[in-house]
Amino acid sequence: MTCKERILSNDYADIITDFVIPERFNYQIPVDNCYHQVLDVLRILYVERKAIPNLSISDASYYFIPRCYGLTQLEGNGVSEREFNSIALMESGILATQGQPLNLTGKNVTIGFIDTGIQYENEVFLDVAGRSRITAIWDQTIQTGTPPEGFEYGSEYTNETIQRAIESENPREIVPSTDEIGHGTAAASVAAGSRIGGENRFIGAAPECNIVMVKLKEIKPYLREYYLVPEGVPCYSETDIMQGVQYLQKFAMSLYQPLVIYLGIGTNLGDHTGASPLARYLTAISFQKSRAIVIGGGNEGNARRHFRGAITDRQEQQEVEIRVGEGEKGFLMDFWGKQPYLFSASIRSPGGEVIQRINPRIKGPQTYTFVFERTRLTVDYMLVEPWSNAEMIRFRFENPTAGIWTVRIQGEGSMNRGVFDLWLPITQFLTDETYFLEPDPFITLTDPAYTRRAISVTSYNDENDSLYVNAGRGFSRDEQIKPDIAAPGVNVSTILGERNGSSIAAAITAGGVAQILQWAVVEQNDILVDSESIRNYLIRGATREDSIEYPNREYGYGLMNIEGVFRFLAGT
Repeated sequence: MTCKERILSNDYADIITDFVIPERFNYQIPVDNCYHQVLDVLRILYVERKAIPNLSISDASYYFIPRCYGLTQLEGNGVSEREFNSIALMESGILATQGQPLNLTGKNVTIGFIDTGIQYENEVFLDVAGRSRITAIWDQTIQTGTPPEGFEYGSEYTNETIQRAIESENPREIVPSTDEIGHGTAAASVAAGSRIGGENRFIGAAPECNIVMVKLKEIKPYLREYYLVPEGVPCYSETDIMQGVQYLQKFAMSLYQPLVIYLGIGTNLGDHTGASPLARYLTAISFQKSRAIVIGGGNEGNARRHFRGAITDRQEQQEVEIRVGEGEKGFLMDFWGKQPYLFSASIRSPGGEVIQRINPRIKGPQTYTFVFERTRLTVDYMLVEPWSNAEMIRFRFENPTAGIWTVRIQGEGSMNRGVFDLWLPITQFLTDETYFLEPDPFITLTDPAYTRRAISVTSYNDENDSLYVNAGRGFSRDEQIKPDIAAPGVNVSTILGERNGSSIAAAITAGGVAQILQWAVVEQNDILVDSESIRNYLIRGATREDSIEYPNREYGYGLMNIEGVFRFLAGT
């Protein structure tokens, strides 16, 4: 079987490793296996699934298994009634810097999107001469074309081919790629849409930038089944996202242009400190000059999917109650315990059946069935998760009985005190009626928004400057300051109507960052900028209320203001 066939086949597992020779595995993997190199010490292996045991974090590593990411954009109130989309861009200080004297429109800067694709025929992606501003599309879902150089799957469509398609009577016969969901198209229009005249005028934040789109393919069925994600719900693999980032990197290098990498996807899986493979890869890129990474923080702040607890001298154990709704097919719940403490768990079902304390030192997953319930529960411990050095427990509920489930957490041995966190999956992967009864709204940004040196964005309502009700909130589990900035994300006009959420706020931010990169790199005012530099520019230019202390868990360092960045530079 060819490497391409292995990458696409559900009979082959995707494995992320941070070492060259897989000697740490508890089972044999042929050393001549197909793999894709991401960094010197980061690679993706494609291994026949029958050659490995069932997926288990304790048999390998938590981050060994690619995680599932969902979309972070929600429908708004319908077609926008605002005069084009000026309010959000005006409140962000973007319209002011598009005009005289700065004239910052993202010219000669590339914004790369990793998303659901793009409706390339839409006039919002054409310049005044009618030529496409989309430099390239890598559609991972189409296997009939030629993959990008250095990659094994998908089809790449260049600007020349896209232009030929636009000028033809049947564009899809030449470039069959499109965006059925609309998430990527909406985000790209806000960040990079051209100026459109007429009654429903429209303009993006960086209307003259170049656009590169990576359309992600859906996660493999075996991973969808493992993560218990419902069919029909968009779910994307960490391995495909990482390769999308790598493609954008290579493409921008060939263009010799500054690059903004935009990510409007997220997951509740992970330690919430930026230790994941994707976050580490993005951090490595963030050190490179002329690069900026913009990530939406998700919409989980009001979802009741995070619990924070502590074992203290006064409280030697703590009960965590989870309400499970009718019709819930299953879900994963991850526990993270702050080092150096050690924790164990016991579980009580809604019917009163109890699984007594599970020894955390037992190697391998432990599966339990209930006498009076159809539920199948698997508990998997990692005493030391090697990427984060934290204790980690994974609970996998299959066919959970509706009602109140109770997880009792207690300390172990001499290190029997400390703080712990649990997360349920993101909103799209659960029914509305499954949540913690005593949730904590903080540490609810989604990964990879905890990436160090990246620009992590939350969303607010530009009509009254209030935080979006569903906005993810900081800080990180290890008290890293995230989010960095807040941008408009409520009923924002896109070319497909109004949208809400952090992916739209991040799209506006990505366009504003392209403006700064034009000034800094293209116009040679600060040619050595990197993602951290741009992040600090945004922090210094942010709008802040005198009555609010910054940074804070809701707004980070304040509201994004691109005009404020240049007022800071000018000392005005």
